[in-house]
Amino acid sequence: MPEGPEIRRAADQIEKQLRGGPIQDAWFAFEALKPHASSLIGESVCRVDTRGKAMLIHFSDQRVLYSHNQLYGVWKCHRAETEPSTRRSLRARLVVQGRAASLYSASDISMWWACTLDQHPFLARLGPDLLSQAVSVDTVAERLALPEYRRRGLGGLLLDQGFVAGLGNYLRSEILFFAALHPGYRPCDLSDTQTQRLAQYIVDVTWQAYRQAGVTNSADWTKKAQDQGEGRRQWRFAVFAREGLLCHRCATAIERITVASRRLYLCPYCQPDNRE
Repeated sequence: MPEGPEIRRAADQIEKQLRGGPIQDAWFAFEALKPHASSLIGESVCRVDTRGKAMLIHFSDQRVLYSHNQLYGVWKCHRAETEPSTRRSLRARLVVQGRAASLYSASDISMWWACTLDQHPFLARLGPDLLSQAVSVDTVAERLALPEYRRRGLGGLLLDQGFVAGLGNYLRSEILFFAALHPGYRPCDLSDTQTQRLAQYIVDVTWQAYRQAGVTNSADWTKKAQDQGEGRRQWRFAVFAREGLLCHRCATAIERITVASRRLYLCPYCQPDNRE
């Protein structure tokens, strides 16, 4: 499933595709959305936001199209007269000045008024979004100290969208590695320095993944991995998907474990479990 950075980049692309003119055509597959199609003609797209792994297309009349790609959904940008090559099922399409954005295969789509978004059952449970809201390192550190999170294992906590929205499986492995923390630690086990470092990497690694199209590795380590013949699936990461390969920092073999029913990668030397 795409994580926050991938959804934010897709939102940027859709905003660029659809802003700059009135909507010429709108189409929806689901019966609940079909009444909105004709009334969107002539309105415009103001902006495209994300909240975690959900996308929000804001229209000039204060309506908001909510969509969540889940496992199989994907947005495609294309010329309106040219159908994308895909076997996926079309769910929604918006056209502006001959430019189209089409959503395929997603099943979680709905229309809301902007003033009622806080009542959306998924959005209401989300924590702050690092890429679409002003979230500081101090804010993340403060959230780590909240009673509902401070005794949770980090390996599970970093997947909890109520803690911070948009983090997912590859981000949690990379964040914990750069923070030099074993996934079994809890926020209450950390020193102030470790807490601040973890919060810093939660913010920094997420923003790097957004800015560099999913690359969380450092430039030096990326080049080293490429020179050693690693494919993009490995060289873009410091530890994720690198089971059995050597840690860039200490040359220990990277291990794969399961935490919260999801695979997690770590360096046993850089991220020791020293809990008593």
